Amino acid sequence: MELIDVNKDDKLVFQHNVITSGRYDYSACMLDILFMVLSCLEKDKLEYTIHTHDIEAITGRKWNYKQLRDATEDIGSRMFEIETPEKYRQLWLFEYVDYIKGSGSFVIKINETAKPYFFDLKNNFTAMQLKSVLNCSSKYAKRLYAIACQWRSIGTKRFEIPELKKMLGLIDKKGNEQFERISDFKIKVLDIARKQVSENTDIEFDYELKKKGREFYWITLNINSQKFKQLEIDFEKPLNIQKFVSKLTTYGLSQEQAELIAGKEKEKDFDILITELNEKIRQRKLKIENSVGYLVGVYQKKGFLPIKK
Repeated sequence: MELIDVNKDDKLVFQHNVITSGRYDYSACMLDILFMVLSCLEKDKLEYTIHTHDIEAITGRKWNYKQLRDATEDIGSRMFEIETPEKYRQLWLFEYVDYIKGSGSFVIKINETAKPYFFDLKNNFTAMQLKSVLNCSSKYAKRLYAIACQWRSIGTKRFEIPELKKMLGLIDKKGNEQFERISDFKIKVLDIARKQVSENTDIEFDYELKKKGREFYWITLNINSQKFKQLEIDFEKPLNIQKFVSKLTTYGLSQEQAELIAGKEKEKDFDILITELNEKIRQRKLKIENSVGYLVGVYQKKGFLPIKK
């Protein structure tokens, strides 16, 4: 059995719920960039390098430099509005973007003002699988996937339709509305999103529309998350350790084994190990019949796991 590098396929993205529920209209390319940044987050770090080949490897879509530059320009020019019980906050996510000529990469610096919404995950967070959200080509599918992830533990969430449309950028501040007819909203937004989320992500959702008087006014999202158990965060333990433990269990290691390894091994060293093993397998220098047993053996030799007698 070949070992699979889960860095790209199963990496979890944590997004503050006020961002998930914020009012903004981003294209698919803009959302791909935002989620790639979220996947790279490290504590107290504001600057991140994004490689275009990483986006392509995960999504199968190739964004050229012009598309990316147009997308980051649009991100820079658009105000991001977040509503809290006390106020509306208007902010801009990125301070600058540097495109490094000939490198196939660009550097993004998060705006200091936006930092709390990227990093303050203690009381509000949404766990999403990076590959899932990037695999959806519709920008509305990406947004509705994130919203569904926010409410996956409850299983249902009701919105006023105008409220949801504002979150999706379908009603602007002047009141101009896209897909005003409910049939257009269903066909061009909801049905496409439902299909893509079901086919490409770790959850499923359906929706119900209800009327207020003669007009449809309410929408209820019914979320099925049985395909994936959301990561539970223990705030007594470092978040990076818990994410590492979650990664280790995706390789088939038990929770106990994963915690023992994460307590002694650095995640980057584990990533190097997996990369080297996969390369040996591809070059036919190594054949592994039982990948879990092989990893257990590696960490028993290192003294990280006990040897059963």
